[in-house]
Amino acid sequence: MLKRTSPLLFAIIAFIVGLNLRPILASVGPLFSVLQREAGLTATQFSLLTTLPVAMMGLAALCGPWLLARIGAVRGIMLGLFILLVACSLRGFSTSLTGLMGTALLGGASIGTIQALMPALIKKAYTQTASTIMSLFSTGIMAGAAVAAASAEPLFSWLTLKPALAMAGVLALLALLALMLWLPLVKQPQGEQTAHESVTLSSSRTGLLLLFFGVGTGAYTLVLAWLPPLYIQAGWSARSSGYMLAWLTLTEVAAGFAVSALIGKFPDRRVPLITVLLLLLAGLLCLVFAPGTTPVLSTLLLGIGIGALFPLSLIVTFDHARTPAQAGKLLSKVQGGGYMIAALMPLVAGIVRDSSVSLTSAWLVMSAGVVLLIAIAFTFKPAANVQAR
Repeated sequence: MLKRTSPLLFAIIAFIVGLNLRPILASVGPLFSVLQREAGLTATQFSLLTTLPVAMMGLAALCGPWLLARIGAVRGIMLGLFILLVACSLRGFSTSLTGLMGTALLGGASIGTIQALMPALIKKAYTQTASTIMSLFSTGIMAGAAVAAASAEPLFSWLTLKPALAMAGVLALLALLALMLWLPLVKQPQGEQTAHESVTLSSSRTGLLLLFFGVGTGAYTLVLAWLPPLYIQAGWSARSSGYMLAWLTLTEVAAGFAVSALIGKFPDRRVPLITVLLLLLAGLLCLVFAPGTTPVLSTLLLGIGIGALFPLSLIVTFDHARTPAQAGKLLSKVQGGGYMIAALMPLVAGIVRDSSVSLTSAWLVMSAGVVLLIAIAFTFKPAANVQAR
């Protein structure tokens, strides 16, 4: 149970927490060649450094209501940050296959826990400013990914591999210190009471929403893991490939803000959905037909497409719920299963990379997935979004 404090202070803390939720994923792409050389990873094993955390995010999302009821939002977020700090610190001591995979699982579980609990805390403590604080939290997530991608190779050049990977824990430590400001605000360290309200949406419609979110997020996880190796394979330096991923992430942030500002003008979600999906498809086709040679165009197309698709997927999901309680339960199912689907795309790319010298097949598979999303988007009619049974 929380006493209120300054919304500005709360927003700053939410932003700092958000900074932690992608560095453990975004820092490995620019170091693909280094991890192959120094840790002996195959492309498939490298892909697991993204696949395992994303799968754990899905599992944590499914457990979100249970976590909220058992340990509460504040304590759960602090526990997640502590586990993330431990996972990052362990990478400073070992880059063996077992160590990297174990810390990937730990990191994914902690990130998923925080992602499941932070929105609940924001909605409960600051209802009137929830959308603004959620935007800052989401911006923090993307900003953390951009910083990690841009700094990965410079940190490696300065500190070597193990300390460079462990540096992601600095942000977790900062967030834990910031969260200490919340401790005096906790009256009773008990679990939250959750609303027991069933979701009346049909299983087929829930499955369609889950598939839509999962395939769309798969584009993000695929690009996060394998765009830097693509540029490295095309002759770019690891540092330049990291900078390109950082710029793409910043483009995603801008696209996300644009969706927040303009979505009210589109009661029919199909118009923005199909537009951004076509942009995403064009970006993927740039990687298929001109890999590594159209960096500015592909970065803009992919950044706008991925950055706008994520919030639109959540908005469409919320459109299918009648009450906030139903929205929370539906979102838990959609994100839980969706992240597990998204975890497969980096793995597919890793298997492809081990069997051939080109990632073209992976981009083609993802392109086909986007075509499927366009077909699904046509079914999201305004009338159906009220409540499809």
